Amino acid sequence: MNSTSTPVRTAIVFHSGYGHTARMAAAVAEGAGTGAVLVAIDPEGNISDDAWQTLTDADAIVFGSPTYMGGPSWQFKKFADASSKPWFEGTWQNKIFGGFTNSASINGDKLNTLEYFLLLSGQHAGIWVGLDIKPANVKASKRDDPNRMGSYIAPMAQTPADASPEEMSPGDLETARLYGVRVALIAGQLRSGNSQSV
Repeated sequence: MNSTSTPVRTAIVFHSGYGHTARMAAAVAEGAGTGAVLVAIDPEGNISDDAWQTLTDADAIVFGSPTYMGGPSWQFKKFADASSKPWFEGTWQNKIFGGFTNSASINGDKLNTLEYFLLLSGQHAGIWVGLDIKPANVKASKRDDPNRMGSYIAPMAQTPADASPEEMSPGDLETARLYGVRVALIAGQLRSGNSQSV
């Protein structure tokens, strides 16, 4: 993609119960650049008609939800069910997709949430982007290292149940930011037909 091209349009559609997932969404958007748009799912599990249009117009769609009881929040699942209309019309086909999640526990069954997002993108005939950061899994690794959760599908974050969004691990947020960079890069290469290796 050359400098005169329009920015890659990355829509980050997410539900956040207590603000932690919203902070991850903001980090993904920062990485994705000037074409990134945050689409918040409201407490009733809805988004506006304008927000649906934003998703239709996007080059890339990134899903985000906390992991509650081993999966995404019911608000996100309501949004996912409502996406049957673009599924039926094929309007998200061949878009780039990604996702991210946060939970209070180290495991928290976050993998199940990411797999839910991956399957949802597959139903929409999308192209999923994995994480390209090696895990921080040696004795010298610290809580604030990128990809300390050791995920390859997409970013995972862990925030103690009594911690505020401001107390989130900088490493988790940096993982989300770098993922936003990667999603936008790949979406831009696909849009421009660039065959450069990623």
